[in-house]
Amino acid sequence: MANRYWRRVAHEARRAGERVRYGRAGLDGPQLDVTRARLRMRPDPVILECGANTGSDTLRFLDRWPTARVWCFEPEPRAAERWRSTVTSDRARLFELAVADRDGTTTFHRSSGQNPYDPTDTDPWDKSGSIRRPTGHRETWPWVQFDEELTVVTRSLDSWSAEHGVGPVDLIWADVQGAEGDLVRGGRETLARTRYLYTEFGSSEYYEGQVSLDALLALLPGWDVVRRFPGDVLLVNPAAD
Repeated sequence: MANRYWRRVAHEARRAGERVRYGRAGLDGPQLDVTRARLRMRPDPVILECGANTGSDTLRFLDRWPTARVWCFEPEPRAAERWRSTVTSDRARLFELAVADRDGTTTFHRSSGQNPYDPTDTDPWDKSGSIRRPTGHRETWPWVQFDEELTVVTRSLDSWSAEHGVGPVDLIWADVQGAEGDLVRGGRETLARTRYLYTEFGSSEYYEGQVSLDALLALLPGWDVVRRFPGDVLLVNPAAD
């Protein structure tokens, strides 16, 4: 995203009392910094990308770890269509569903609007949609609109992993817009055999029921913080080593 967007994210984090730290990625955001990090990945790592959007991070994973298998999840139809036109590697696969705490269907609050921080971005904003109802997000970023609701398929990570025979996981990359608690509650068995989790957390409640970092860590006993960013955190599970 554009630098002005990340400055606003950092400003909101500071206002909520979060310590803001940028790494080598600078204002390009923490994602690039994490993919550059020397994570202890297996020779053929497995990555679960929950909230893949249009595939920009998927491409980073494929480039950073040339032998990785990346399983991607994205419930937003517009983003999923762009993902399929962006990602062509047979090492990545997309599932058009939302990761949640149970299998079924739910309401997806679709985002739209025009990004004022990047005038070259003329596509409707599809990066803030969530299975959680937007609350503080509307006030913090009023240009993001939530005027449409969709019914989307949901799967828990444990149910999906069992169906697809997924064993040890090297990295879960979660960009689920307020549904972090749902992901953890529906993925306890998968997370128990996962080494790293990178996820957002709620420095403020942008979505109904969004968990804070303390609440997230309470859901993940035994996990340690590797690095904290404004609104994001990289965690490691020592038990998975």
